[in-house]
Amino acid sequence: MSEANILLVDDEPGMLRYIRTLLEVDDYKVETATNGEEAVARVQKGPQPDLVLLDLLMPGIDGLETLEQLRQLKPGLKVVMLSCVNDTRKVVQAMRLGAHNYLTKPFQKAELDAVIDQCIGETKGESYAGEVEELCDDVFFVAASPAMKKIRSQAALVANVDIPVLLLGESGTGKEVLGRLIHKLSPRAHRTFLKVNCAAVPADLLESELFGYEAGAFTGATHTKPGKFELCNKGTILLDEIGEMPPLLQAKLLHVLQDQQFSRLGSRSVIKVDVRILAATNINIPEALATKRLREDLYYRLNAFTMSLPPLRERKEEIPILLKHFMARMSELYARAPLPLSPPMMEACLKHPWPGNLRELSNFVKRYLVLGDESLAVQELQPKSDGGGSVRVDPAGRAAVAGAESGGGLKSLARSAKDEAEAEAISRALEETNWNRKQAAALLKISYKALLYKIRQYGIAQSRSTHRLSAGA
Repeated sequence: MSEANILLVDDEPGMLRYIRTLLEVDDYKVETATNGEEAVARVQKGPQPDLVLLDLLMPGIDGLETLEQLRQLKPGLKVVMLSCVNDTRKVVQAMRLGAHNYLTKPFQKAELDAVIDQCIGETKGESYAGEVEELCDDVFFVAASPAMKKIRSQAALVANVDIPVLLLGESGTGKEVLGRLIHKLSPRAHRTFLKVNCAAVPADLLESELFGYEAGAFTGATHTKPGKFELCNKGTILLDEIGEMPPLLQAKLLHVLQDQQFSRLGSRSVIKVDVRILAATNINIPEALATKRLREDLYYRLNAFTMSLPPLRERKEEIPILLKHFMARMSELYARAPLPLSPPMMEACLKHPWPGNLRELSNFVKRYLVLGDESLAVQELQPKSDGGGSVRVDPAGRAAVAGAESGGGLKSLARSAKDEAEAEAISRALEETNWNRKQAAALLKISYKALLYKIRQYGIAQSRSTHRLSAGA
């Protein structure tokens, strides 16, 4: 990377000389500035450096203000913050302003090299492009699209700052994978990582699952059991589907976030823990806050930093990588020879919207591998409007299939009738439960995740009357 240009900004002459020496050893072209004004003038004059190493605490305009001005001048400019003070609030502010990474002084040359390699490698299109980053057994992270490269950079930065992180995104986009990545990149990587799905555990059992209980706390509690927070002490816990946690339990979680302490069910003694909390959800946050489904104070406590995962349809560069990786993994798992991914199949996969995201893609590869019929697999990806009608939503929010009578053949008619009946049953269950999706899933005898997928598949919308009813409940 000898052709890379680095702008080094620091008001301490000794530190400026030291870092410059480290950089010039590797043949980087280094320019220096002793304050923010000088740095802004240098970038404004051009040419743009490949990377800026920017001190956080400087006289005049400080590092954060300088960062903001640099990002306004050159939105794509890579900036790494340097500071001798590990101030969490300033680090979070720097991340929100677009800092690419953060180094606490004094740092080792290896740390500096790793950060520079990541930043300049990404600038030159070399970082993670087409690569699969293994996290643990059967869990991997891919960052081939610009959006996911940005997510990967944010994860590396936020991993070293011990704050709660809220992970947003549609079901199946990889929120758990992102949580594991943050844990792996953090100082807690050698400690426990646990995931708790708040939607999968019944409300009356979730509290004991998280916080444990004493013997005799309730009928059937024959022995003391530690909860997930105790088991995860010094590690990281991911609370998936946080929007499905009962409000009373949200209040107890808020106490843990504030004081890092809690009591087991049936106990008066207080247990102190040191746990990094990540939370994930696919709910509509403004709507959940308005209807009191999610406590506002808990949201703002969890929202120290938010990362939003884009759906697969917005990062199609990764589809070929994911297809090949899933095929390799599953052929090994099922002891079958991997099947070819022909150009027609690849084209069909790239055109498909993947409403179920990575989970749907994984299941598609699994079915293709087991059935071994390429034409059937490609046909599965064809839009339903080509032969089976499409789902429409009436003004009341109920779904129905259009085009069932358009002459698509007997199979098409049967599929349309099935879809219409299924969509109508789901709409009816949602109305009966005032759009409580957990109750609706139980009523329909399907999993909560399956219900979310079907709601998106059929485009079922919540009617205004139902919304008012549930909002006032």
